[in-house]
Amino acid sequence: MIDSHCHLNLPPLNVDLDEVISSAKQNGITRILLPGITVSSWAVQKEICQRYCDQLPIDLALGLHPYFLAKTRLSQLNSSNDEIHQLEQAIDDPTYAVKAVGETGLDAVIDVPLEIQKDVLDKHLAIASNAKLPVILHHRKSHHLLFEALKKRRFKYGGVVHGFSGSIDVAKRYINMGFSLGIGGTITYQRARKTRDTVAYLLKHQLDSVLLETDAPDMPMWGRQGQCNKPEYLVDVVNVLCRLGDCSAQHIISATTNNYTRLFLG
Repeated sequence: MIDSHCHLNLPPLNVDLDEVISSAKQNGITRILLPGITVSSWAVQKEICQRYCDQLPIDLALGLHPYFLAKTRLSQLNSSNDEIHQLEQAIDDPTYAVKAVGETGLDAVIDVPLEIQKDVLDKHLAIASNAKLPVILHHRKSHHLLFEALKKRRFKYGGVVHGFSGSIDVAKRYINMGFSLGIGGTITYQRARKTRDTVAYLLKHQLDSVLLETDAPDMPMWGRQGQCNKPEYLVDVVNVLCRLGDCSAQHIISATTNNYTRLFLG
């Protein structure tokens, strides 16, 4: 199983990474993608990838998560020393071996003006286009705005819509734009009926667009509320997908591993 979205650098996971990585491997995790959220996290992420490379492959993405954007970001973006410029430099640095740009996106719930988020997202898309890299998209009540941003930039390198929730029509639209859909802990909750219906459709008709993820240490699985989410709990997602798609775990794991390889390692 490949965990396509896991923040290993965040507490409490980072308190005992040796144990987290060892337990993940023992429970069937074969690879992890570690997305970026702030400039200060990138060097730590790189160190984690390098430290555990012989034990478990960890791929690196770099970006600026919308949640952590300062409200003054627009006034800073034209500075030669701003974070966007640092992002460009880091992605061009071969020592980072970046596989994707992100986590970026749009969140209509947080207290960061959407105009700032849109501007920063567009700059991420421009950087990804120049580097010919996929992007990792965060969404919350913002599918229509993400479609507008991708269309405006004419982005053609695809990526993954992380923590996907939404209708079949929304899923199809992302897929038609070259995106995979990251399926995580939300699917383990029975109340997520619409997303479960969408995922059931994808499993039968467009399994080649599905990725697995935990979003650890956040997004706890059903039955594990109040606990730190961990990569090893990805099996909970797989088990639900098996029921929704009436298929074997090996079928899900094999397909999603191929999907990840094609998107990030091809």
